[in-house]
Amino acid sequence: MLLHHYRFQPDDSLFDVAAFREASNSSRNPIALYKQALETIRERLDTRFRNGTDIRDLVYGRARCLDGLLQVAWERFEWPEGISLLAAGGYGRGELHPCSDIDLLLLLEADDDTPFRESLTGFITFLWDIGLEIGQSVRSLNDCEREAKADITVITNLLETRTIAGPERLRDAMRKRLATDRMWSSASFFEAKWQEQIARHHKHDNSEYHLEPNIKSAPGGLRDIQMIGWVAKRHFGPLRYEDVVAQGFMNDAELLILSQGQAFLWQIRYALHMLTGRAEDRLLFDHQRALATLFGYRDIEGRLAVEQFMKAYYRHVTALAGLNDMLLQHFDEVILRGGETLQVHPINPRFEIRGGYIQLHDANVFLRRPSALLELFLLMAQHPEIEGVRADTIRQIRDHRHLIDSSFRDDLRHQCLFMELLRSGGDVPTQLSRMNRYGVLGKYLPEFGEAVGLMQHDLFHVYTVDAHTLRLLSFLQRFRTQRDSDEYTVASEVIHKLPKLELLWIAGLYHDIGKGRGGDHSLLGAVDAADFCRRHDLSAWDTRLVAWLVEQHLLMSKTAQKRDISDPDIIHAFARTVGDEIHLNYLYALTVADISATNPSLWNGWRASLMRQLYTETRRVLRRGLDNTVDRHDWAVETRQEAKALLETSRDDVDRVETLWQTFGEDYFLQYTAGEIVWQTQGILDHHDTGLPLVLVSAPSEEISEGGTKTFIHTRSVDDLFAATAAAIEQLGLSIHDARIATSSDDWTLNTFILLDDNGDAICDPANLEDIRRHLVEELDDPDDYPQIVTRHTPRQLKHFKVPIEVTIEQDPANARTALELVAPDRPGLLARVGRVFMEQDIALSAAKIATLGERVEDVFFITDKQGQPLTDAAAQARLRERLCEVLDV
Repeated sequence: MLLHHYRFQPDDSLFDVAAFREASNSSRNPIALYKQALETIRERLDTRFRNGTDIRDLVYGRARCLDGLLQVAWERFEWPEGISLLAAGGYGRGELHPCSDIDLLLLLEADDDTPFRESLTGFITFLWDIGLEIGQSVRSLNDCEREAKADITVITNLLETRTIAGPERLRDAMRKRLATDRMWSSASFFEAKWQEQIARHHKHDNSEYHLEPNIKSAPGGLRDIQMIGWVAKRHFGPLRYEDVVAQGFMNDAELLILSQGQAFLWQIRYALHMLTGRAEDRLLFDHQRALATLFGYRDIEGRLAVEQFMKAYYRHVTALAGLNDMLLQHFDEVILRGGETLQVHPINPRFEIRGGYIQLHDANVFLRRPSALLELFLLMAQHPEIEGVRADTIRQIRDHRHLIDSSFRDDLRHQCLFMELLRSGGDVPTQLSRMNRYGVLGKYLPEFGEAVGLMQHDLFHVYTVDAHTLRLLSFLQRFRTQRDSDEYTVASEVIHKLPKLELLWIAGLYHDIGKGRGGDHSLLGAVDAADFCRRHDLSAWDTRLVAWLVEQHLLMSKTAQKRDISDPDIIHAFARTVGDEIHLNYLYALTVADISATNPSLWNGWRASLMRQLYTETRRVLRRGLDNTVDRHDWAVETRQEAKALLETSRDDVDRVETLWQTFGEDYFLQYTAGEIVWQTQGILDHHDTGLPLVLVSAPSEEISEGGTKTFIHTRSVDDLFAATAAAIEQLGLSIHDARIATSSDDWTLNTFILLDDNGDAICDPANLEDIRRHLVEELDDPDDYPQIVTRHTPRQLKHFKVPIEVTIEQDPANARTALELVAPDRPGLLARVGRVFMEQDIALSAAKIATLGERVEDVFFITDKQGQPLTDAAAQARLRERLCEVLDV
């Protein structure tokens, strides 16, 4: 089906069939002649593509060239009466990309193929010999009827056929047998194709926003466009675009969206095939930068060319996915079920519920009262029984959203409606998502509209800004409704303590809205958020809170993941920034939702435990009062006394405990909880001195399922121990997320590691825990035999990101140590490499915070020199920085 006023004009300069036929008839080497013809066609089309020729001319032109070539090839063989050569599938629609399969149907009038076998074998073999990628089937009319009746895929393919050679009457006969009065009525065909689309979308997580999308099968892809065509053709018969509009299935504006979207996706598909030399439909990182350059995008300040290109992609597929949803719903409601009697319940003079879906009372409501464009979503929030919006009303929204202009936004009535929606207490995120889907949210909040389709070219931010924002809001809604969720226990408790939920919705909407403009997006977003609050007449206190949340939305996650939150000074400093429990509760809910909505693998038990610890300790400080600081010594003494009391209930050798603890030092009792100290102490005292290191491995407890697998190593302190441990852990396919490195006064290690598997989960199976323990004992029992850095293949995706290595060195005077922050590309063996550099430079490691964010790591190491002093010498710092960059930049 040709879209939006386009008519293909054949161009014989691409391929002169008459001249080729004459050359073929006289050629002694026809295979070489055909191969050369195919290569010439390819070169001419590729040249025209690079020169900017309309992509439709190229896609339809290639199909026409193949038609001519196949017709000449067909003439080389003797064909008795009763067979035709048909193009099917995409080729049947007259569409052919550089490496697309050429689907052929050899259609027989009778069931017996004996008279055609020799010619069929020769013809198909010839096509293979000349290098055509064909998909062929040989079917009789009876075969077509029988197989089409049984399989929706078969009839879909047969509906899109063209006769290339042989009598047209066979195709006409086939179409009569496939008519809706014989099989697959419009309703049954539609239902089967709709279920097929649902399953296809499910394979792609029902999202248009994959980092490496499939431009054919993912939501908003070419299959969605084809789906609309299949449904319309099956119901109305062969169509031109004028017929589609005349039948009321689409309007001209919708055809324009489809036509532009198809042309955009065709350009990408053509380029992918041309660059890869194969039928590639995945927009992989391997190709995104090359395509951006090919299509003329250039890096600008704050935005990479590839990000601009992908923004255009996401905007197109989002529009196509929304249009697909609306048109198919419209087809179901108006065309297939238009005669059904549905219950109608009036809501007010403007809206009514029809069959569970909201619709306009009449088509002129939005013209008479533009505020209804917002009122509709408020009503849906207030009436959870409404299942959705009727298709004709969706179309009216799309046709009238242009009414939302600056005057509309400045109207107090409209501002009140929007705030009423945020304060409704209903499922606000779902309504905001609908507003975004129908293009209303970006009109009412232009700053949000600028973020639609905006992506960051990395493996950490896996969604566009608008998709991430709406996912964040949906997580907040989840906290509200799933109070028994083990995964978000604290968040589910905290969100019900918030005095004004609408402030959280606003902060969520604006937290990332400043991205893509250059500068600090948190500060830019805070300004926009404050403007929104003042425009919507929020109080000064509410405005300050929302702006603060947007400005500080990264503070809690950075503190939990990069700072030593066992340090009371860190907790107190964070509490001072937060100020009170109200700010803490808002920030905690926003932060957890932000982490969860950034990347499906980012929120795990370990991050949950860090956030819980930071929240709990900060709340304790706030309740005690910011002026009542906790002395580090008192904290250590309190933890020590609690651990001793626990040990006294189970051991009668407390004197041995005290003797052991005298070698540990005060910092040890700051780093660990009383329960952890008991676990480690009992392990050390009960370990028989066999010369082997003590390795204790523990999964999270049933009471607190959050956290990672704890691994405690007690052995003689030797050089390279951290590097060897990191390598041994990597050999197991596990990752280190936290490390506390300590040495007793008698030179024994007290090293603890938090481990997660490749899925970000703690290891809990007892057999696996024992495997970890045994492996570490075997690898660490002989310092002279420590493993070399393990070699594993770097994942394909990581190879396409150049992450500059950054080494930042700062002093941590409160703890008499130096903090080294490392940003580097993720790669196997990285921690082991870092550990070896520390050994070379005579650096002692006391703790580490490990964070992998997509294609890069952001690790913090707390270090001293071998004498336990901070690394303050500028020359030593420079040597360390230079060596890390040298070792990791390979």
